[in-house]
Amino acid sequence: MIMTYWILIGVISLVSMLVSSTLKNKFKHYSKVHLQNGMSGAEIARKMLSDHGIHDVQVVSTPGMLSDHYNPAKKTVNLSEGVYSQRNAAAAAVAAHECGHAVQHAKGYEWLQMRSKLVPVVSVASGMSVWVIFGGLVLAASTSLGYTIAVIGLIMFAMGTLFSFITLPVEYDASNRALAWLKNRNMVTQTELKGAEDSLKWAARTYVVAAVGSLATLAYFALQVFGGRD
Repeated sequence: MIMTYWILIGVISLVSMLVSSTLKNKFKHYSKVHLQNGMSGAEIARKMLSDHGIHDVQVVSTPGMLSDHYNPAKKTVNLSEGVYSQRNAAAAAVAAHECGHAVQHAKGYEWLQMRSKLVPVVSVASGMSVWVIFGGLVLAASTSLGYTIAVIGLIMFAMGTLFSFITLPVEYDASNRALAWLKNRNMVTQTELKGAEDSLKWAARTYVVAAVGSLATLAYFALQVFGGRD
């Protein structure tokens, strides 16, 4: 069972690395497509927030590569060093995407609200679920309590899988809002817009791979828990 589990994890990790590698290459490529308007990622972000009437969200720089994110608790759009000060199609795409999350928050987008409610639960359950499942399956050989523990672990893991799938509409919607704003406000040329679209398309695929991988792992664990019962 353990060997099969690690093979599954290995395959999922390999696909994830391939998609992540492609995303990094796309980001590097479109980082060379300089914006004709000369705006930096930070300026793009502030402009998008302002155009949507959002004045209580700060745009800040954060360390790392592709570490960009929106923090709804602190109301900050956190842009990585390669986005905050750069003036290219990739930076514009990422900056606008993160602002898309701020717009979702301001408008009470239901999928974002649902994901936010799951964060405290998933942050606790995700790190423990696999060990609870394995521990329950080991104990199931000698006590019926083990099966109950394994099922509890399975439910914990399922919460993480649910979170992964709820993340998909949140991410795609943020990208759609970003691209619509970039186009409608004439912030980018057609060439720059195509670069932004391609960048965000590959970014979204990282979430798709994560969700599918989580579902496949959940299905495997479910077969181990329920298929192993007499």
